[in-house]
Amino acid sequence: MSGIYIHIPFCKQACHYCDFHFSTQLGKKEAMVNAIAKELVLRKTEVDDEVETIYFGGGTPSLLSNEEIEGLIQAVYDNYKVIDAPEITLEANPDDLVSSRAQSRDLFSEYKKAGINRLSIGIQSFFEEDLKLMNRAHNAGEAEECIKEATQYFDNITIDLIYGIPGMDNARWKANIQKALDFGLPHISSYALTVEPRTALKKFIEKGVVSDVDDEQAQAQFHILVDVLEEEGFINYEISNFGKPGFFSKNNTSYWLGKTYLGVGPSAHSFDGTQRSWNIRNNPTYIKKIEEGMLPMEIETLSKNDRYNEYVMTGLRTIWGVDLGRIASEFGENYLKYLNQQSSKFLEQGLLVVDDGKLLTTKKGKFLADGIASDLFMLNLK
Repeated sequence: MSGIYIHIPFCKQACHYCDFHFSTQLGKKEAMVNAIAKELVLRKTEVDDEVETIYFGGGTPSLLSNEEIEGLIQAVYDNYKVIDAPEITLEANPDDLVSSRAQSRDLFSEYKKAGINRLSIGIQSFFEEDLKLMNRAHNAGEAEECIKEATQYFDNITIDLIYGIPGMDNARWKANIQKALDFGLPHISSYALTVEPRTALKKFIEKGVVSDVDDEQAQAQFHILVDVLEEEGFINYEISNFGKPGFFSKNNTSYWLGKTYLGVGPSAHSFDGTQRSWNIRNNPTYIKKIEEGMLPMEIETLSKNDRYNEYVMTGLRTIWGVDLGRIASEFGENYLKYLNQQSSKFLEQGLLVVDDGKLLTTKKGKFLADGIASDLFMLNLK
C-alpha cells in the first residue's frame, strides 16, 4: 500500500514559528493546482501498488476551492489504483472553516462530497495570547467554533496543539488539553514549539522581544499531555500523536512504518523504499518546469546506514519500536551488536526497554527519543 501527499504551498499569513515552504501570494494558485495535477500524471508510473491514503498538507490546503480539491482527488483516481475506502485528509485552518458563518456548513458538506473523510485542524491553542504570539490567522473564538461545526459532519477529526510556548504556564496548557477533550475528538497531534532558523520567532528571541523556549517547561508539559490523554483512553502511538483505538492516522503511520509514498507539489518529499526525492522549494520554477513536462526534483539513494538510522529514528518514536530481529535480518549482526552496545546505557537509565524483541522508549524516555536515536545511529560501519 502507498500514500500520496499533496503539498499546497499557500497561506494567508506567515506564522512566526513556521519554516515550511509556502507563499502568501495567491495569484498563482490556479496555475499551481494545474501543475500539481499534471505532476500526478507525470509520476503515475512510480506507484505500482494501491493507494490507501491521500493527504492534503501545506501551507494551508483549506485555501483551495472545493472544485480544486475535487479536481486533485479525481486526478489521483484517474491515474492510480486506489482502494475502495481510502483515508483522505485535508489540513484546514479555523478561520477558513468559519470565516463565512452562513456558508460554513455548506463547506463541510462539500468537503464530504469531494471525498474528504478526515479533517486536520490547526488549532495550536485555544487562548488569544498564544495565537497572537504565533501570529496565527484565527482567533480563540474561531478555534472553538470551527470544531463545534466540524464535529456535526465529521467523526474523524484531529487537531494540532503546541506546548512549550513562552508565557504559557502549566495551568493554561492543561486548560488547552481540556478544551480539546470537551469536544470529544478522537485524535490529537501535539508538538513542542521549536525555534527554527530564519523565522520571525528566532529574530524576536534574539532581540529580546519574546522569551526563549524553556526546554524543561516543554518537557514537563509533554508529560502532562501524556498523562491526561492516556487517562482519557488515548494511545500515544507516536511521540506527537495520540489517537483513540481505530483513529490512528493511516497517512502518518505509513511514514513511520517505512511504507512508500509519493509527494507532489513544491518541496514535497517522496520515498520508494530505497530512494528519497524532493521537489524544488520555489513556486514559479516548480510551475514552469512541470508545464514543460519536467520533474524539478533531487534524488538521493539511501545507503544501508541511512536506512538503518531512519528505522531506528522512526521506531523509537512509535509504539511499534525497533524490531531487533529485523535489524539482524535486514542489516546484519554487526548492526545488531552495535545497537545493543549503544543502547545499553539508556536501558540502564530506564529510558529504553526491550519488550518481546522490540527496543522501545519508556514513558520517561519518550520526550528524549530523537536525542537517544542519534546516539544509536551508525556512522562509519559499511
